[in-house]
Amino acid sequence: MQKVGLFFGSFNPIHVGHLILANYFTEHTDLDEVWFIVSPQNPFKQKQSLLPNYHRLELVYRATQEYPKLKVSDIEFGLPTPSYTSTTLVHLEEKYPEKEFALLIGEDNLSNFNKWRNYDLILDRHYLYVYPRVDVKKIPEEFNDHPKIKLVEAPRMELSSSDIRSAIKAGKNIRPLMPPESWQYLDEMNFYKK
Repeated sequence: MQKVGLFFGSFNPIHVGHLILANYFTEHTDLDEVWFIVSPQNPFKQKQSLLPNYHRLELVYRATQEYPKLKVSDIEFGLPTPSYTSTTLVHLEEKYPEKEFALLIGEDNLSNFNKWRNYDLILDRHYLYVYPRVDVKKIPEEFNDHPKIKLVEAPRMELSSSDIRSAIKAGKNIRPLMPPESWQYLDEMNFYKK
């Protein structure tokens, strides 16, 4: 059975840090592929600063074209918003019964994973591959040494999409921080400049 890591996010915009992490998981773990799940709305984030779904999907699509093990999915676009991971997982399992899905999350998300809707069901059916973050709050006791949680020593990324948006608004050159094809699209469309 093919193992697929799911990298959820708004990718507003995607940057080289996202690619470095996703590629690391395909090359250094037992995951065969990583799918970028472009979320229309994260229940914990405000929607105002989001680019329209199609544009964020296009940015990720362009970023992943050179990487055969990295894919992009718009599955959440057809689901009710806000998007809940547990709901998306059910739809993915129905659509791709031949694949085994795992979640890629940062340590910061593990610290509040017990607040996610149906988190216990997610852990019952799926592995979590957890990558390190710089700022980490206390991890709940129940997740220490959990058989379904794998801590992966992936590179620590301090780069964030919000920093990129702020830099663009301030007129700074962010070209080295984004995959070239995505940056070109973003630049042509004049995103985040206002």
